[in-house]
Amino acid sequence: MPNRFIRVPERPVPPLPWLGRMVLPLADLFMILMASRPRSGSLRTTWVTPATVGLCIVTVVGGVLLDVLMLQVGVGERSVPAFIGAAVVAVLVVGSACVAVIGIVQRR
Repeated sequence: MPNRFIRVPERPVPPLPWLGRMVLPLADLFMILMASRPRSGSLRTTWVTPATVGLCIVTVVGGVLLDVLMLQVGVGERSVPAFIGAAVVAVLVVGSACVAVIGIVQRR
């Protein structure tokens, strides 16, 4: 029995507005890279669960804070590992933001 964190509407996914269509390729790529590809193959035809939207939002906020911290340390010490870590976190932030945008626009 689905709870409020994984419940999605019974109806088909509505057509995405322009913002959703813009970020869809990045969101689909991110889901594939995270080994979380939907059965349909695309978020265009699959609902994003409320739990996924929430997790993505938390990841974006935490990732931005972590990136700021890592870049402050990296700039001060010219640390290559800090810059590489910040780049990896930035990729996770962008991918999570794209999935969150898709989940939010699906419900509008």
